[in-house]
Amino acid sequence: MSPTRMWSQHRWIYIGAIVVLATMMIIGLFTYTQQKATNEAHRKANQLNDALVADGFASRNVENIALTLGTSGGAVCDDPNSALRRALWLVQLSNGAGGPGMRPVIVDQRILEAGAEVVKVYCPDRLDDYQKKISDLKTSGVVND
Repeated sequence: MSPTRMWSQHRWIYIGAIVVLATMMIIGLFTYTQQKATNEAHRKANQLNDALVADGFASRNVENIALTLGTSGGAVCDDPNSALRRALWLVQLSNGAGGPGMRPVIVDQRILEAGAEVVKVYCPDRLDDYQKKISDLKTSGVVND
């Protein structure tokens, strides 16, 4: 049997095998990329958790840190000094009341240090901006250990 005749008789088998092989290669590449990102997220989450524990904070669930901050730091590193982000951040540093009862509070310095650890791990190039942002806040050791 000639090669041309074999090709014409089994053409769909060859085309099917090529399609299956190409699909498996694409899936393998995607899986590898996702696993690499997951490993990097867990590495950074472990690094952050270790830094926080070294600073005296309780250990956190590394899986939750990895899911929340990923590999890039998520919202923490997305232009942290924009006017809107700063306003939202300052609202979170309030007494928690709504409407006319809302008041700013004196923040514990340790909370701001924990934020600095997040910035150090996920976006160290923005650490100076973060330090400037928190330098004008009134802080105190208000949380009891």
